[in-house]
Amino acid sequence: MVSKSVAREPVRRNARSNRARILAAARQELGRNPEVTLEEIARAAGVVRRTLFGHFPGRAALVEALAEEASAALRDAVASRPGVTEPPERAFARLVLAIWPVGDRYRLLLALARQDLGPERVSEVLSPARAEAAAILERGQGEGVFHAQLPPAVLNAGLEALTLSLLESVNAGAWEDDGTGTAVATLIAAGVPQDRAVGVAEAVAAEVRAAAADA
Repeated sequence: MVSKSVAREPVRRNARSNRARILAAARQELGRNPEVTLEEIARAAGVVRRTLFGHFPGRAALVEALAEEASAALRDAVASRPGVTEPPERAFARLVLAIWPVGDRYRLLLALARQDLGPERVSEVLSPARAEAAAILERGQGEGVFHAQLPPAVLNAGLEALTLSLLESVNAGAWEDDGTGTAVATLIAAGVPQDRAVGVAEAVAAEVRAAAADA
């Protein structure tokens, strides 16, 4: 006789699969059009409307789940970097490269801030990455690596906007980048000479690729 817990396991697996598909479809569809309806998201996920509402009773619940997902991804990206102190330009390039793979979720959060999450919730989700970036920039300014015309948090806001703009260019097919070019651009914008920025970004990107291959 099959136990009830064993019999329920395929149902649980199917529910987890449906939830993951709904979230993936929501990321894609909301990224293209923040006004997309839940019915359209359900169709994109390949589920019926009732299934979507079984997991997320409304748009607010779905968007909050995306925010939690993005928050976890960004926390993991920040925490994935080695716990050693390295020159600030290398540290900043490494942070950009760590965040790049979750850039779409980052961009989606900002797109949803206006009508769904609100700026306070978005700031809460993004605060670990923003705090880490500002700390690196402040250290770099103190060491004369980055320019000091702007306070660290203000400089980081500008670099964040640049990163998002470059991500949009990649998504639009205007440019190809694995994050290395963006790391170069942000370092230059922060005040690192071009040749130095290219060398640092390429060296750190090679280290990141090697670590991923060994994982």
